[in-house]
Parts: sequence; structure tokens; C-alpha cells
Amino acid sequence: MKIKAAVILFAALVLLSACKPKIETNMSETIPDFKYTTQDDQPFGLKDLKGDWWIAYFSYTHCTTVCPRTTANMVSVQQDLKEAGLSPQIVSFGIDPEKDTPEILRQYAKDYGADLHSFTFLTGYDFETVRDLSMNTFKAVLDTGALDQRTHSYYFYLINPEGKIVKKYNGLSGEDNDLLVEDVETVLGK
Repeated sequence: MKIKAAVILFAALVLLSACKPKIETNMSETIPDFKYTTQDDQPFGLKDLKGDWWIAYFSYTHCTTVCPRTTANMVSVQQDLKEAGLSPQIVSFGIDPEKDTPEILRQYAKDYGADLHSFTFLTGYDFETVRDLSMNTFKAVLDTGALDQRTHSYYFYLINPEGKIVKKYNGLSGEDNDLLVEDVETVLGK
């Protein structure tokens, strides 16, 4: 009788695991441990995100090319998720940490209407550290450019509760931004 109950329990677990919401993935990179500084001049690291789904992207405050659009798009994603009753943490890795102090990042967040309850702007490292993170973990270009600008990724990244990047999205594409919202709703069970 115990064997029959164990077989039924095992079959039920297999069926339930098959019903777990899934999304199509296109990445499988593990985020290294980190501890940086937020726009509120507070420490923030991977341990603050473990166990939760979260979203990341790269930006800097005096960007004149893609950052104004990607940051506005990320704030829109945040708003769409909030309307769906979801508030995953969103992390912006600042790519000009020498200029983007916590005070400047706080004003930048305010200017874009980011809800800092679930949106964190990071600094507190040197350029080589964030360049290494971008290139070796997120598999995205990051370099200094002309006229004090940076060459960098315009992608948004979805990271799972184990700290693994599972998908990247074109942060300049309305269609990809909608897909990001849908995928977050799927993985969070909405």
C-alpha cells in the first residue's frame, strides 16, 4: 500500500512540475556575487535579489543616445507590471560610476518617474568592474566612446531566482517590452 501511495505521489509531482509556467529563454549566464551602492547611498547586492525574479539593464545619466529611451521604456515596463499587481526588482547598472553619484542617480530616477520601491540604480564601482560584468556575464558590449559617451547594450535582461540570466529583450522595441511584461507575468504566475 505504501508503494502505491508513493507512486501516486510521484506521478502527481511530475504532473505538477510539468504545469509550471515556462517562457522561451535565450541566455543562461550566472550573475556573479556583487555588492554596490544605490541611489540612496545604501549597499545593495546579489543577496538582496536571491530568491526573486528580477530585471536588469545598463544606463548612465548623461547618455544622449539610447539611455533616454531605454530608461523611459523600463519605467513603462515597471508601470505595466505594477498595473498587473507585480513589482519585481529592476536594477540599472550605471556605466559611468565616476559621474553618476547616488545624488545624481536619485534625481535621474525622479526625472523619469521611476518607482524606487522596486527600481534600483547602482554605482559604487569603477568602470572596469561594470565593463567586465557587461561583457563577460551579460555578453554585451561596453566601452568608452567619443564625446564622453559610452558604447553599450540596449537590452533588458530577465534573471531567475537562482541568479541566472534567462532571457534578453531589445529595450528599444515596444514588442519586446510587451513580451518582457508577459514573461514576468508568466513566471510570477499572473
